[in-house]
Amino acid sequence: MALPMRVLVTGGSGLVGKAIEHVVQQEGGKLDGEEWIFLSSKQADLVDVEQTRAVFEKYRPTHVIHLAAKVGGLYLHMRENLQFLRDNIKINDNVLHTAHESGVTKVVSCLSSCIFPDKTTYPIDETMIHNGSPHDSNFGYSHAKRMIDVQNRAYSQQYGHCYTAVIPTNVFGPHDNFNIENGHVLSALINKTYKAKKEGTPLTVCGSGAPKRQFVYSLDLARLIIWVLREYEEVAPIILSVGEEDEISIKEAVDMITKAVDFKGEINFDTTMSDGQMKKTASNAKLRRLLPNFSFTPLNEAIKMTCDWFETNYKNART
Repeated sequence: MALPMRVLVTGGSGLVGKAIEHVVQQEGGKLDGEEWIFLSSKQADLVDVEQTRAVFEKYRPTHVIHLAAKVGGLYLHMRENLQFLRDNIKINDNVLHTAHESGVTKVVSCLSSCIFPDKTTYPIDETMIHNGSPHDSNFGYSHAKRMIDVQNRAYSQQYGHCYTAVIPTNVFGPHDNFNIENGHVLSALINKTYKAKKEGTPLTVCGSGAPKRQFVYSLDLARLIIWVLREYEEVAPIILSVGEEDEISIKEAVDMITKAVDFKGEINFDTTMSDGQMKKTASNAKLRRLLPNFSFTPLNEAIKMTCDWFETNYKNART
């Protein structure tokens, strides 16, 4: 009989880590005898191999959900591609190899849809990760994340390990980084809209509003990652996303946000600013084949809940 899992979640204080913690503690996601440890960057700098080893020695996990990463918004990535590359390669190698040295049964790492080739056919799927160069705006981060997939296959080939990865599309929700300059697109827009409403100023959106994205509510993603940890047995990654039909433009997302916060002011799109990648349409066919009955939270409801959380927790939110 297998012993209960002891799950170490790196990046446990971030957007997805907090969502997993909520599902485990508030939605009955924790099974009898299980132990879940949510690790924050304040407890260990995973860029440092000795600190990484000390954490694994302290908690002795049987399973790892690896979320920790150096992340940022589009313009920060464009300025610091080298730093994103170096830091993320170190973090990922330290976590995966220490997991190997510690006898961890399974590792589920979190990738990003930005790892896919910039010039490709759509929809993209799990087989297309390495078919060309990623978008130039964040190539450092993207290549570092791609290497997790390479390492997972290598650990499987050489040691038989079940290390795998999930690929979410654009994630948002409570506990995100809402920083206007460095946050992810939806959360930065929520903060910007909230600020414009409070100050009675126009809302200025960077770019044309034309790029399209698939947005995933963090609590939905958390439920899916827990399913992957328990049930998914492949080393090959799996895309965790709403369907192609749920892709919307940034302008449509702005409309949902302004409605959610009751912003009635002027909206301007600054077309002198970069749009980044125009689309990254991903197929969730593999997920639907394996988990056909999973229900995603409707986007307008998820945006409304996120906006409400942000307003309620404004003083303590990451802005």
